[in-house]
Amino acid sequence: MMRAGVLEAPGRFALEERPIPEPGRGEVLIRVARVGICGTDVHIFNGHYAADSLPMVPGHEFTGAIDALGLDVSGLRVGSKVVVDMNIGCTQCFWCRRNEILNCPDMQQMGITMDGAFAEYMVVPARLVIPAPEKMPFDVLALTEPLACVVRAARKADVSFGQSVVVMGAGPIGHLHVQLMRAIGAAPIIVSDLSAERVALALDHGADVGVTDPQALQPAVMEATQGRGADVVIESVGLPALYQQATQLIRKGGHVAAFGLTGAGETLPLDILTTILQENSIKGSVAGMGQDMHDALTLLVHGRIDPAPFLGAEYPLADIQIAFDTFKNRPGDLKTQIVMSH
Repeated sequence: MMRAGVLEAPGRFALEERPIPEPGRGEVLIRVARVGICGTDVHIFNGHYAADSLPMVPGHEFTGAIDALGLDVSGLRVGSKVVVDMNIGCTQCFWCRRNEILNCPDMQQMGITMDGAFAEYMVVPARLVIPAPEKMPFDVLALTEPLACVVRAARKADVSFGQSVVVMGAGPIGHLHVQLMRAIGAAPIIVSDLSAERVALALDHGADVGVTDPQALQPAVMEATQGRGADVVIESVGLPALYQQATQLIRKGGHVAAFGLTGAGETLPLDILTTILQENSIKGSVAGMGQDMHDALTLLVHGRIDPAPFLGAEYPLADIQIAFDTFKNRPGDLKTQIVMSH
């Protein structure tokens, strides 16, 4: 038997004893080691997202070790540390062939549309399992999935060295955006957040300019970009007002990377003529998948991302309710992880 943290209803977890699942053909049994709490998990916990999936075992930022292999699985071995791509597509449709799995008509996501990783064991498709070096600690490996989301956003935005970037929001994802922009060679990097503590942390890890006053952001961006505006603005908070501001911070021909999740049905007023005449663009991006996961793991393995700001806030599975209840009161904890096993 195993324990699983089941979100029975918004705001209420229960620990359940369940049989350890058995891997079928083409599947792998993972002994889960660490699971990060994602902003999406918090939205689910608060009843703002995926409510039709409850009751459910959430959790998708996870790592662990292979415990058993199903039939016809090759290239993997029991005991290996692994990370797992949470996005399950059909593999055959137009979107899957283009690595746009979230648009697959049959797409499923572990921990969002189906049971996920807040369980001591889980079965996953072998094709989505990515072996990791034994030297890598589990707490760092659990950062692979959120970093993959940021990798995909950077890829969609086509950011290159020497480009000016504004990151709106210095929470966990915003902080990853800052670090990745630094690794890419973007310059200058301007970060904005209401939290002086989080802005200071971002300045320590790659940002060039930090802003805590929303009214001061546009003057700061213009000063840092010789009056042009930023090449790219990444909105990583999810507020329509910030998206509106983002469209005013980009230069002519600039790009808004739409990343932060808003509420359903929220809209953005857009000056269509200006968008056309200035050749501006907006591109959405939300989750890493496929090659994004492999690239994120490579960045972590080779030290291109400093994991230290994301480590330290840990709770055992038995305290999962406490971890979620106190999440909003711990702004200094960029990332919280549930320790499933060692």
